[in-house]
Amino acid sequence: MDRMIYTALNALGVNRDSQVAQAQNLANQTVPGYRRDLPNEGGARFLDMMEGLTTRVFQVETGPAGFSEEPGRLTRTDEELDVAIGDLGYFYVSPENGDPALSRRGDLRRDMDGTLRNGAGDAMLGPGMAPIQLPAYRNIRITDIGEIYIQPLDDPEGEAVLAGVLATVIPPDGVALTKGADGQIRAVDGALPPPDQRAEILQGTLESSNVNPVEELLSTMQMQRNFELGMRMVLTARELDESGARMMQAPEG
Repeated sequence: MDRMIYTALNALGVNRDSQVAQAQNLANQTVPGYRRDLPNEGGARFLDMMEGLTTRVFQVETGPAGFSEEPGRLTRTDEELDVAIGDLGYFYVSPENGDPALSRRGDLRRDMDGTLRNGAGDAMLGPGMAPIQLPAYRNIRITDIGEIYIQPLDDPEGEAVLAGVLATVIPPDGVALTKGADGQIRAVDGALPPPDQRAEILQGTLESSNVNPVEELLSTMQMQRNFELGMRMVLTARELDESGARMMQAPEG
């Protein structure tokens, strides 16, 4: 009976963590380039006590937090600072409070000080891992390899000038990526792969999140049913335990 209760509680704990991930996905379904969170790998382990195993079983998580790398839908916006990666690869970004990270978000803007940032406020980085600084310009063109050409306001001839390069990378095989507590994508071992500029960049296009809201809602309904079954299992175990205790009582009189 003891084992039955703790097994049910472990299942409820796994269900709770999955619901947290799904709530995060649904909350970010409209964020450009957002990567869908996946349930963390895990299992169960019995507690060691007195050189043996007890009936207490606990949820155990293993491996880094996973996320889906499926591409989101590409939408043509014709905005000159909207960019998207056509297939594989990531941009390099520098969050305000954190180490450099990888991102698929491409809703860019030029800050008051000239820093190029995405919609989350992260600075876009060049191949040298320095924030990209853009002077005031009349128009801007971004090539498929990330080169940023501008026509400066003070240039009477109107010639295009290379103002920076958006650093990109297609992570090589063997480089495992994970999402940190800040929601940023980094390498599991902490060292990002160097830029290789192999990702194809599309100007005037935005990539949506890869969250499927219908799929997430259906999965939420299924987890709710699993939660109800787990609670029913716990209540049944309690009733069986109480019935067994009554049978063990000595008769009165």
